[in-house]
Amino acid sequence: MSAGVDEARIRSLTPSVLGILVRRGADFAAAEDALQDALVEAVRVWPADPPRDPKGWLVTVAWRRFLDAARADAARRRREDLADEEPPPGPAPAADDTLNLYFLCAHPSLTPSSAVALTLRAVGGLTTRQIAQAYLVPEATMAQRISRAKRTVSGVRFDRHGDVATVLRVLYLVFNEGYSGDVDLAAEAIRLTRQLASSIDHPEVSGLLALMLLHHARRAARTAPDGSLVPLAEQDRTRWDTGAIAEGVHILQAALARDRLGEFQAQAAVAALHADAPTAEETDWVQIVEWYDELLLLTDSPVIGLNRAVAVGEADGPRAGLAALAALDDSLPRYDAVAAYLHERDGDLTAAARLYAVAAGKAHDLAERDHLTRQAARLHTLLRG
Repeated sequence: MSAGVDEARIRSLTPSVLGILVRRGADFAAAEDALQDALVEAVRVWPADPPRDPKGWLVTVAWRRFLDAARADAARRRREDLADEEPPPGPAPAADDTLNLYFLCAHPSLTPSSAVALTLRAVGGLTTRQIAQAYLVPEATMAQRISRAKRTVSGVRFDRHGDVATVLRVLYLVFNEGYSGDVDLAAEAIRLTRQLASSIDHPEVSGLLALMLLHHARRAARTAPDGSLVPLAEQDRTRWDTGAIAEGVHILQAALARDRLGEFQAQAAVAALHADAPTAEETDWVQIVEWYDELLLLTDSPVIGLNRAVAVGEADGPRAGLAALAALDDSLPRYDAVAAYLHERDGDLTAAARLYAVAAGKAHDLAERDHLTRQAARLHTLLRG
């Protein structure tokens, strides 16, 4: 966006403006298109002539764009009727439909990738180009994905809430994409989750926000200057964002005090224990194992089982960790990497080197593949020496 326009301000207004258009009678797809046109106009006009009521300005311009499109579409007579009486200009209604939009964009009929794309566009206010860049796909591909998603939800009623867990899963998917292109999706996910937390009083929303903040706090220390991954135990903890950690812990404690434990709160508790340790050696692995046990009661995620095996290996020794790992499916992603780590901790460098190489061959992420390859090479050097 133009340097003369407050991008964060505009994007924070998009869900409430979209909600107003839908409540006035525009179907979701047409309303979203009209809003995008209004945002483009705002970028052009606002630097020289900023409105006194930005939200009202966007509502007025987007509604006119919608009516123009409705009038031009003679085949849709129902929309023609909406043009008979345009609402008078004035302050935008105070009602905020942001929460409804979160649920609509995470509708169960959408695939996870479509739900993420629609959330970023309709709630986050990102352009199709920005979303396409973030997901490293052609803009035309992303445009088709968003268009299909909008058609899917256009007929969905806009008067009741959906499943909170689905919304949170979509936001967590956004967060885990991290950063690419000119959009920081991790930061965007935190912004959207804050927005959701202001609209709904739910401990798992707070749990997800805390988890994001605690993970994001370690971001600067996760990679070396050459771009290679730095494992948690080797990270420079002075580079962790103590402000984000403190906020995440505060939010988590308030959520846990409500005694409605959920998956994201438990994951955040694990992250908080890592953040609380002054050094890797001082990590409270016994408590971390206990939280993973709680997580296994809440979810049957194989990722939790793998992480628990690592924690058991730290708390009770590598052989206990290998025993916990043996109970899991050896075809799981990262299984070989975990096995390699535990075998190395147990002193079996030959098995560890072989497993690191196997894990590197299966890794999809380039940085992770490079890290595992270096681990295998390091052990091979030790064995030759």
